[in-house]
Amino acid sequence: MPTASHTLSVSSVNIILFAARQRGADTDQLARSVGIAPEQLRDPDGRVLIRQVQALWREVIAVTGDPTIALKLGEMINPVAVGVLAYVMMHCPTLGKAFEKLCQYQDIVCEGVLTKGQTIHTSKPDGSSSQLFVLSLHLISPDIIYPEYALNSELSVYQSAIRALTGLPISPGEIRFAYPRPIDSSEHQRVFAPAHLTFDADVTAMVFDASLLDTPVLNANPSLSAMFEQHATGLLNRLKTPSLSSRVKAEIVSLMKGEEPTLATVADRLAMGVRTLQLHLKDEGTTYQQLLDETRKELAIQHLREPNLSTTDIAYLLGFAEPSVFFRSFKKWTGVTPGAFRLNQAA
Repeated sequence: MPTASHTLSVSSVNIILFAARQRGADTDQLARSVGIAPEQLRDPDGRVLIRQVQALWREVIAVTGDPTIALKLGEMINPVAVGVLAYVMMHCPTLGKAFEKLCQYQDIVCEGVLTKGQTIHTSKPDGSSSQLFVLSLHLISPDIIYPEYALNSELSVYQSAIRALTGLPISPGEIRFAYPRPIDSSEHQRVFAPAHLTFDADVTAMVFDASLLDTPVLNANPSLSAMFEQHATGLLNRLKTPSLSSRVKAEIVSLMKGEEPTLATVADRLAMGVRTLQLHLKDEGTTYQQLLDETRKELAIQHLREPNLSTTDIAYLLGFAEPSVFFRSFKKWTGVTPGAFRLNQAA
């Protein structure tokens, strides 16, 4: 899948913003600072680019002053009341079946993390054997530049979800982190107690006694499970089939080299007529101009975080004929000038 299409669910983004709000942050301003429009966050099945969410983590930590907030996410929200995947899992008969659905529908939550479940046999010193279940997290998107935030938040939410699903204080026997031990790991120890923590592991994983897979899920309803699975399957199928809008934006990015990509050029690259392209975009509730503006805004915010690029350079890279046109457009999109935005980021 092209990196341009790696996304996170709006429900997951709202969890991060909810946690920031509990720390007194202005979440509308936080969202706008990374190019996420507040109206995007009102669509329960909407998607946000992973690179924007990574930037959001950086801003949340800067605003709240809490570098371990990702670890606390599971404690701050109701993990079985957010998103269709949570509803699928809460109506599975057992914890093992819930893990199976988590791995099956993971992309609905985040396309940048691949979650796998595996039962393994281990030998004990006395010659006996036991079975362990390993739930592993694999980062597959190069857009994830702060892996510890993505991994910590998912592990924290998974642990809370397991306890909420079963009504039991279940903990993994071990948690492995595929990143170096932080200078202060006390919050890791507190959140995941009594699990044994291993850093610098080959892969991030939660390790359980396999017998826990048979633990019943409280209040599971098979008929509701079927209904939510149908919705989850529909969402997953849509993700696997890129929308015309996303294909248009990908073409805009590839063409934007010093001049504005035209509708006619993009239509030609997609082997479509101009009128046909316009009609199909209308069916998706958008226009070519809106997609061009969205793409330019996302790229402008990304470029403004690169100190080696001047605002004039950025205007050229985005295909604006004059820097003044870029300045006016950016202020219309964000409410501030490019220079003011860059100063705010540096503050």
